[in-house]
Amino acid sequence: MKAGPPLIHLQQDSEGYIRMNRHFPGSAAISITFNDGSEEAVAGTRLNEAYDEALAVYRAQNHLDAKGYSRGPKKKVQAGIDFVPVHPGMSN
Repeated sequence: MKAGPPLIHLQQDSEGYIRMNRHFPGSAAISITFNDGSEEAVAGTRLNEAYDEALAVYRAQNHLDAKGYSRGPKKKVQAGIDFVPVHPGMSN
């Protein structure tokens, strides 16, 4: 990764997630501190991929289409996600 020092610092929660409710800039260097105390710099593009994967899983589990709309009966459904699973070694 050829980015400067990490400007965004995130902390993994006890369940293995970070708070991320939108894409980060692709060129950003993001530092994640994991539960085991290790720290890793991850490219914004890699975290954006993890976000997209988590969003696809959320939509599939809630029977939503690719744009996040329910094609079933009308009821209130949360539109997105706020947490993304992370693990040490994901920057590779």
